[in-house]
Amino acid sequence: MNRTRMTLIAAFAALTPLMGVAGEVQVAVASNFTAPMRVIAERFERDTGHKALLAFGSTGKLYAQIRNGAPFSVLLAADEQVPARLEDEGLGVAGSRFTYAIGTLVLWSAQEDLVDDQAAVLSDRAFRHLAIANPKTAPYGAAAVATLKRLGLSDSVRGKLVQGENIAQTHQFVASGNAELGFVALSQVVEDGLIRQGSGWVVPAAYHPPIRQDAILLNKGQDNPAARALLDYLQSAKAAEVIKAYGYDR
Repeated sequence: MNRTRMTLIAAFAALTPLMGVAGEVQVAVASNFTAPMRVIAERFERDTGHKALLAFGSTGKLYAQIRNGAPFSVLLAADEQVPARLEDEGLGVAGSRFTYAIGTLVLWSAQEDLVDDQAAVLSDRAFRHLAIANPKTAPYGAAAVATLKRLGLSDSVRGKLVQGENIAQTHQFVASGNAELGFVALSQVVEDGLIRQGSGWVVPAAYHPPIRQDAILLNKGQDNPAARALLDYLQSAKAAEVIKAYGYDR
C-alpha cells in the first residue's frame, strides 16, 4: 500500500465518527428569536456537525402546527406557557423544558428622535399608527398590551393600533413606515448592545410579566441525537454569548 493511499484512508477514518453521528433536527422558533437563532444554528453545525432546520412563526401558530402533527423535534417558544402545555398534553418530553432566554420589549420607530427615553410620544399621540403583535398568539403582543395598561394609555391609543400576526410582521410594519412606531423585540433592533437605527425606549421589565422563553424537546425528537445536542448547545456559554448580544437576559 503506497503512502498516498494510506494517508487517504487515515483521513477518511478520522472523518467517519463525525459523519456517523451528524444528523438533522427540525426546530420551531418564535419569530422574535430569528436573528440570534440563525447565528446559533450556524455555530451549532460548525461545532457539532449537526444541522438545525429552522421554521419561524408566532408561538401560538407553532403550537397549533405541533398539535396538528408538524414534524418538529424542538420548540423554542416566546413564552413558558406553551411548552408547559405541550408537556401536559403529552406532546413534549417530560423534564426537558428550560428557559433559554428572557425577552426584552422596546417601543421602536424607524424615525430618528421620534421616541425618547420616556416614551413621551405615546402620551403626545402625535402618530397615526402603533403596531403590536397579536396579543392572543404572540407573547410580545401580550406584553405590549400590559405595558399600555400600566401607562394608562389603553383607551387613548386603541383606535391607532395595528396588529401584526407575529413579532416579525409587527417589526416590518414599523421598519417600512406603515406604522410610525410599535412594540417589538429588542433583539430585532439591537446591535452590539445599541439600537442600530431609528429611536427606541426599552420598556422596564416591571411594566409587564416576564417574557420567559422556554425550549422543549418534542416527542418527535426524543430519539434524535441532533435534537438533544441542540438543546445542550442552547445552554452552553457559546450560545449564551449570542443570546446576550441580541439584548436578552438568561
